[in-house]
Amino acid sequence: MVQTLFERSRKGECALLVQPHRSGAGDADALAEFRELARSAGASVVDTLSARIERPNPKFFIGSGKAEELKARKLATGADLILVNHALSPVQERNLEKFCECRVVDRTGLILDIFAQRARSHEGKLQVELAQLKHMSTRLVRGWTHLERQRGGAIGLRGPGETQLELDRRLLAARVKQLDARLEKVQTQRSTARRARERNALPLVSLVGYTNAGKSTLFNALTGAGVYAADQLFATLDPTLRRIDGLNCGPFVLADTVGFIRDLPHDLVAAFKSTLAETRDADLLLHVVDCADPERDRRIAEVERVLAEIGAQDVPQILVFNKLDKLANGEGMPAPRAEMLDGGKTPRVWVSATHALGLDLLRDSIARALQGERVQRWLRLPMQAGRLRARLFAQGLVADERHAEDGWEVRIDAPRALIEPLFGLADGDGEWLRDNLRQPNAV
Repeated sequence: MVQTLFERSRKGECALLVQPHRSGAGDADALAEFRELARSAGASVVDTLSARIERPNPKFFIGSGKAEELKARKLATGADLILVNHALSPVQERNLEKFCECRVVDRTGLILDIFAQRARSHEGKLQVELAQLKHMSTRLVRGWTHLERQRGGAIGLRGPGETQLELDRRLLAARVKQLDARLEKVQTQRSTARRARERNALPLVSLVGYTNAGKSTLFNALTGAGVYAADQLFATLDPTLRRIDGLNCGPFVLADTVGFIRDLPHDLVAAFKSTLAETRDADLLLHVVDCADPERDRRIAEVERVLAEIGAQDVPQILVFNKLDKLANGEGMPAPRAEMLDGGKTPRVWVSATHALGLDLLRDSIARALQGERVQRWLRLPMQAGRLRARLFAQGLVADERHAEDGWEVRIDAPRALIEPLFGLADGDGEWLRDNLRQPNAV
């Protein structure tokens, strides 16, 4: 008797959503977010099914009765894809596929699919592919109907041979090893660029926040970079860095990073470790929050959890409540404002990046956070200090200059945190600068 195996459909644009929940627990917000995730992946949601889960069913995750209802809904709506808003084991996913005779994707797989669509840079594509392969490694069996076919019966071909599954696992392991090597090389290059910024004493300010909070829009408003921004989850993945000048704190680098979301797959966090290092190694975080989101407090807590997971929980923050325009009522839009929390430790600024409102307040908050103790004084540089003079100008530390008979007189006006790294310059320049700044005003 020949066993008939289920062939996985290659279609998957009409999705039936399954929202698990515990007894008495609300799931409206989680379902709305999951619907938005499905839309971001390119699926059209035709129906939703709520399933109460007190204890996960080892076979289907949902109960057998709910699985029957799911299959009936799938047939009635013509859905060719089932999306489950929870992580499924490989066995549960495979069993649901066979039972419902259509493709089943859990929350982790859906997020990985969105990341795969949005990655644009070489590094981003490598990171997403690595996370996908690690997720796929336990699910190889589900997509094939010939995994256990073996060669035999002819001279030289008798015996068990090598199964297709074993071959696929070996190829997958080789590809994972290759991706790890490539990402290690990219991470080395990123570390080199980071050390160059540190030598140039440029502080790093990193945008973080829940996905779709408006980070890229705020980044464009502050830098004029033109980074892609859209009203959808994970609109941009690849980090973008721009230098910003003109603030009292001196120049700094602003980084736009990937957004966070609850239940972010651990494989994805691990794969994006070099990208997330821009957040962990930052001097200041701009935690962008959608102020019109009724779940904003939960979103803030989820971002804080991910920050702790990557080791960035102690980096100073400014809470940026974005999308102020969405709070507009009959009396108009609330005015932008800045306030302090935690006894003055955590600034909070209300802005609208879309309408460019409150950006000056935000710039002032960034400057105060980065400024620290300022050095404001005149310094006389001899002719042989031309290299040091060029470095001071390159770092934006010189506010004024006038020529002297034996060199130059420059007025230093910058945070001490930007000047002190220059004390380590070779050829005596750093030591000379440190000693002369300790002396009374030279001019």
